[in-house]
Amino acid sequence: MPLKNDRYLRALQCQPVDCTPIWMMRQAGRYLPEYRHLRAQAGDFMTMCKTPELACEATLQPIRRYDLDAAIIFSDILTIPDAMGLGLYFEQGEGPKFKKSINDISDIKQLAIPDPESELGYVMDAIRLTKRELNGKVPLIGFSGSPWTLATYMIEGGSSKTFTKIKKMLYSDPLSLHLLLDKLSDSIALYLNAQIQAGAQSIMIFDSWGGVLSHTSYNEFSLYYMTKIISLLNRGKKQNTFTPDYVPVTLFTKGGGLWFEKIMSSGCDAIGVDWTVDLSSLPKEKVAIQGNLDPTVLYGNRHTIEESANQVLKEYGHYNGHIFNLGHGINQDTPLESVDILINVVHQRSKR
Repeated sequence: MPLKNDRYLRALQCQPVDCTPIWMMRQAGRYLPEYRHLRAQAGDFMTMCKTPELACEATLQPIRRYDLDAAIIFSDILTIPDAMGLGLYFEQGEGPKFKKSINDISDIKQLAIPDPESELGYVMDAIRLTKRELNGKVPLIGFSGSPWTLATYMIEGGSSKTFTKIKKMLYSDPLSLHLLLDKLSDSIALYLNAQIQAGAQSIMIFDSWGGVLSHTSYNEFSLYYMTKIISLLNRGKKQNTFTPDYVPVTLFTKGGGLWFEKIMSSGCDAIGVDWTVDLSSLPKEKVAIQGNLDPTVLYGNRHTIEESANQVLKEYGHYNGHIFNLGHGINQDTPLESVDILINVVHQRSKR
């Protein structure tokens, strides 16, 4: 089915667009009253993720409310560790946790690579259902966490501020950590290929915690494995002109702006950057660039939001290959009208 709005996919391929496309990380989530109502009906977050009809509804909610240029499937980056048997759950105000954590090589050897159409079939069912319900309105993004980011949660047992356990393994037992990262890479590649097969038109890999690594460790323990995943994806062949059936891949390492040139060598089509990066300093039209407004700007008044968005557009300049986004996920107490202001100003002020 031809897309009614393909500017997001065109920008990912560094092709001309009528205006800069925009979507927002965590656009399906707690800042929306309709999402909070749906979550209350579901009872808990994992029920939302594992019920395709609920995941589809959550994905579609921001698309109904706002003039966004892409939808991202409602899910969580920790579905793979959960399918590996670690028992993902969420506690109010504390974020994700696992019933089991990874402590040594014996734990890693026991991990099985999940079959994406059985253990993770609920994600594929949600993608198939959502793609049908979107009916070509906008493209659908599939995603995964990076191997390093998933490993941090698996070893720490949940969220962490210091990453002491995984860094201890990195420096005292790197072979075991490499074994885990390699197993996760194979699992993620299978998972993302299944998402593509189910109908995802773009893939994003969230390396949420890559920025806590040293520059040498980042190459060895994060970027190497994301590069491996990209090499294993069935995304079609990129052409010099816009190719609707090609599935572009975006890598986003939060705090990874200093490694932009290295990330370019991964084979990705686009690189997400946070608000610490000056877009004017980045090479243009070699890969697409996604970003990079500070999400807290949306607490400001109309003038502040419009001028901040305009500054991001000005930094990128009149080049192909820009996808406007926040530098991280939208905050849950963001005013609804601020999102509308942002989307409108991006579309209006970037008209070609």
